[in-house]
Amino acid sequence: MSVKERESSLLRLFILLLIHLFPAYHCYAIYNITFSQPLSQGQTLVSPSQIFELGFFTPNNSTNQYIGIWYKENSPRKRVVWVANRENPLAVTDSSANLTISSNGNLNLVDGKGKSVWSTDIVPGSNGSVAVLFDNGSFVLTDGVSGQFLWQSFDHPGNTLLTKAQIFLNVKTKERNGLTSWKTENDPSLGDFMAVLSGDRPPQAFIWNGSVPHWRSGPWDKSKFNGVPQMDPSYLSGFKLVENLDMGTVNFTFDPYNTTSLYYLFLSSQGVLRLMKKTKKADWSSIFDAPNSTCDVYAACGPFAVCKPSESPICKCLKGFVPKSNDEWSRGNWKRGCIRRTELLCEKNTSKSASSGGKNDGFWKSGMVKLPNFHEYLQIIDPNRCSERCQTNCSCIAYAFVNGIGCLVWSKELVDIQEFPFGGQDLFVRLAHAELVGNQLMKRKLIIIFVAISIGVILSVMFIAWYRWRAKRKGNLTKDSRKKFDLIETSENTKDTSQSTSLQDPLDLAMFDFDSIVIATNSFSETNKLGQGGFGSVYKGKLEDGKEVAIKRLSSNSGQGIKEFKNEMLLISKLQHRNLVKLLGCCTYEDEKLIIYEFMPNKSLDFLLFDPKRRSELNWAARFNIIQGVAKGLVYLHRDSYSRVIHRDLKASNILLDAKMNPKISDFGLARIFQETIDLATTHRIVGTIGYMAPEYAMGGIFSEKSDVYSFGVLLLEIVSGMKNNSFHHGEQKLSIIVHAWQLWSQSRALDLMDEALANSFSSSEVVRCIDVGLLCAQDNPMDRPTMAEVVFMLSNETDRPKPKRPLFYFQNSMKFDFDPPSGKENCSTNEASKSIVEAR
Repeated sequence: MSVKERESSLLRLFILLLIHLFPAYHCYAIYNITFSQPLSQGQTLVSPSQIFELGFFTPNNSTNQYIGIWYKENSPRKRVVWVANRENPLAVTDSSANLTISSNGNLNLVDGKGKSVWSTDIVPGSNGSVAVLFDNGSFVLTDGVSGQFLWQSFDHPGNTLLTKAQIFLNVKTKERNGLTSWKTENDPSLGDFMAVLSGDRPPQAFIWNGSVPHWRSGPWDKSKFNGVPQMDPSYLSGFKLVENLDMGTVNFTFDPYNTTSLYYLFLSSQGVLRLMKKTKKADWSSIFDAPNSTCDVYAACGPFAVCKPSESPICKCLKGFVPKSNDEWSRGNWKRGCIRRTELLCEKNTSKSASSGGKNDGFWKSGMVKLPNFHEYLQIIDPNRCSERCQTNCSCIAYAFVNGIGCLVWSKELVDIQEFPFGGQDLFVRLAHAELVGNQLMKRKLIIIFVAISIGVILSVMFIAWYRWRAKRKGNLTKDSRKKFDLIETSENTKDTSQSTSLQDPLDLAMFDFDSIVIATNSFSETNKLGQGGFGSVYKGKLEDGKEVAIKRLSSNSGQGIKEFKNEMLLISKLQHRNLVKLLGCCTYEDEKLIIYEFMPNKSLDFLLFDPKRRSELNWAARFNIIQGVAKGLVYLHRDSYSRVIHRDLKASNILLDAKMNPKISDFGLARIFQETIDLATTHRIVGTIGYMAPEYAMGGIFSEKSDVYSFGVLLLEIVSGMKNNSFHHGEQKLSIIVHAWQLWSQSRALDLMDEALANSFSSSEVVRCIDVGLLCAQDNPMDRPTMAEVVFMLSNETDRPKPKRPLFYFQNSMKFDFDPPSGKENCSTNEASKSIVEAR
């Protein structure tokens, strides 16, 4: 035998050896199935880009085999995404089964005996059909001549939804598909759970455990499911839901914009809906699970209860409701939920209500919640009309206004409510008047008695400590500081009839040594400078004990003199409120006048609010907290402090923010004390900031509590819009924020005033409420403005509010005012307005 013949024989022998070592079904793949080319065991059908593979497979520890589709990966475990014969498995010993095109053009899976196990069952066609597998994972049977799709696996999903696939529902024909779980991880037969769309409007997604709801997504708001706060654009932007009301169809698709990663959504055998992701650098991982906690399970706490996973116990009744069974509730059985504690007035007999003198029911807000099931959709796009519609209908027990949806109301039990740490919606629940105002008089009396005794003890201890500290402090005052402060003239304080003469002794104030202030501010270094105001600069300082302070250094040539300096110290030293800045002391040395405050790390409101880059730090929750805090501070000044105080210079730069973004009203240099018997006062010296001054004060020198209310209204509108008062224009004419806001409000476009930086963090009902209140506060006539106590109530409650009037004062010309200085000095009067000098700040 020649060498060439010997080499040929060895090659044939090597090929035979390979055939014995590697059976034929590991040797090759096919790219379509035809009548003449069936798919047999040992073969796989692959997609053009080698992403998916279809063939015979056997789950772990199973004696059955199936036709399925899986990701073509270098992994021993097949990630199966679709199964054809999940209810009719083949025996694992059946090696002659194949998937073929039958004579009627259908795909047909036959066992080794030629018996049909599974078929596409379409209208009979020709045996010229062709079956192919696409790169998106869809297995399609097409007409071999026209290429028309005859059948596709995407219309018959199993437990997995691939990208570009869809779940659909036809409300009119009752046709639907959905995801169905496997029985176990190794058994593809139908399990207990199904994920489908509901026929609600707007639709919701449900996971059902047989005939019992297992999980609910909340209604679709045109971008996400409302009850899934984790839904954000980072990975869910490809989820879309399309409603066709005429056809009665709802289609839910999944097509992520991120094409560099692989995704699929599947329903596990335990009823958990998971979104899986794989990148080039990382293997498959779950980035979203539902349900993910006990609170996610449908109606975990029963009717009229809310579930919060971070608390223990996780279930609590809504306000105004009590457990239906205290015994069951205490044992952790919450399924029966809660019942109403006080009957609603509108549910009682009319004559009974009249004789009992009952007050109207109201609504209580529960924020950041997953809205309950069984909502009714009303075609109302105005949140105020939504509220009115529910208030006037006794059968309406709750309502919500959702951006992207509109008005939702409830007339059945409130079921499946969950409180989220972020996101969620505001739900307004109807309650009896007694539940809203409280009806526990005896409990209140006991609390008052206990608090009174406790305060008495504490005050006694504090008085003794203060007396000793004061005696020691007086001994440490420097001679220069004492001499300078004693020389302050008080005669100017009697020029305004509004100023009280019962001011405290200035020596009761803590006096700081000037040298210690120089050291604390590093010689008033520019690096320590916090800001520049109309009356001087403010510096950050650090005292010897390490305490950080803010030091206001009054400029020698500023308009604020001895009078304003003393006024601020004496006023603010007696005022104690969480929303007023705290005065720590003062210092006088030669021409230096310094006031020492507590340090506010977040500076002033205008520093953040009017800066294009920093304004995003103020989300709606922070802004609403600032609005309410300033309002409560003004209520204290006007009504609750030792004397009635008018601030006279309320603006964004005079609102300081602490580490938690809580507001503190500052700068009381222009404030005035009112006697209880005086409601209005006049002054010949008008000081303040143009744009924040009320018309009657700017033009006539008349000021009152309503002057501060006006300034608060301007400030409120600035906080909502993120814009300064004079930054609005109409053509070439400069408009005030009041005019701009009123124009939008009158056109039912109030939300257009809102700062774009708020994005989706805002509550539309709260924003509209704030705009209404801002316009009410900034009305031309002081009598039309609410008091600050009424403002706090309107901000905190969804209640009927007066309609603001057109701001005629500002519509006459523009924002420019011409003030004629008086030709000579004029006396003040509490009855007549005098000509005034405006000193703008």
